[in-house]
Amino acid sequence: MASNAGIGPDALKTPAEGADPAAAFAEAATFGEGLRQARERSGKSMAELAAETKVHRRFLTALEQGDWSSLPSRVFALGYVRAYASALALDEQLAVERFKQESPDTSVPLKAPIGVAFQDVRRHSPRIVAGIAVLIVAVIGWNVFQRVSLRQAAHPSDIAMTPQTWAGGDAPDPRFTLSAPMAAPPDQTTPAPYITRGLEAELTGVDPADPAAVAAAAHPEPVQKAFNPRGAVYGAPANASMVVIQARTAGALVVRLGDGQALFARQMAPGEAWRAPIGVAATVDVSDPAAFDVYLNGEYGGPLAGVLTPLAQLNSRADQAAKQLAAAQARAQVQAQVQAQIQAQAVRAQAATATPQPGSAPAATPRAPN
Repeated sequence: MASNAGIGPDALKTPAEGADPAAAFAEAATFGEGLRQARERSGKSMAELAAETKVHRRFLTALEQGDWSSLPSRVFALGYVRAYASALALDEQLAVERFKQESPDTSVPLKAPIGVAFQDVRRHSPRIVAGIAVLIVAVIGWNVFQRVSLRQAAHPSDIAMTPQTWAGGDAPDPRFTLSAPMAAPPDQTTPAPYITRGLEAELTGVDPADPAAVAAAAHPEPVQKAFNPRGAVYGAPANASMVVIQARTAGALVVRLGDGQALFARQMAPGEAWRAPIGVAATVDVSDPAAFDVYLNGEYGGPLAGVLTPLAQLNSRADQAAKQLAAAQARAQVQAQVQAQIQAQAVRAQAATATPQPGSAPAATPRAPN
């Protein structure tokens, strides 16, 4: 039985057990030498490594010897490097980067060195600066010469005597007279339409013989502004509503039914509107009455009267306005019919006056002298 006396435990380890392939690869001077040292420290032969990586032994030997010309294309060579590093438990990315540093890519054409044109500019820059300076000095000198040469000394006037008109000052010339200034012309406006005399009523609907109608036409009643949707419109359809509440500025609008249930509630943005249904008993509650406008039958009806407004009150106002409008239209229609009848009677009377009556003697026709 052999004795192990005097021999340390580190001396009994095999080279494969006491070596670090990664450290050997990192400390090697070249890429190929690092692969070879890492393989030797791992205890693997070239044949074992070729069988494990499925890479031909010739290519693995080329990697260790740095024979880049024996390797296939760049893509396959990088794959061999990764397989080699993986088999030896090395950092694949580190091995690939080191291979790229020592093995240039011959497929990429060489480019011209950067900085040559800049060196040329630096070499010629003194001449360029000097040329620009000479040009600036020449332009300035030419302008100064022109100003000096055109400058003339003061000399007495060549006029022998002063004209009488000059000596008289502001005395007017008797040959010319000026009238009083005329008034400024009126501002340009659209000309009034031409109306044939006798057709005023048919074209304008106003009888020129009626002073009241002429005065009313000259000063018509102001027309209220109509509802203009400037945002989303909520609530009832347009044909089922007479009252529209539109937000002039941002504000809260809540419509509550009689039992307290909210029919509509929203923080209204400027321009948004809500159409009120007809025949619904509810109360309109707003955060600021001045922030909401009321439109009755499509026409402006002023702002809300208060924070709490009964919806029935607004619908009643809209109903009354609609009835007044209908009555006014009916009166206008009746007046138009009466006016048409009066005009027809006047036309018939004029025609009857111009037509001779039966049995009357015709007017004597003057005879020519013999």
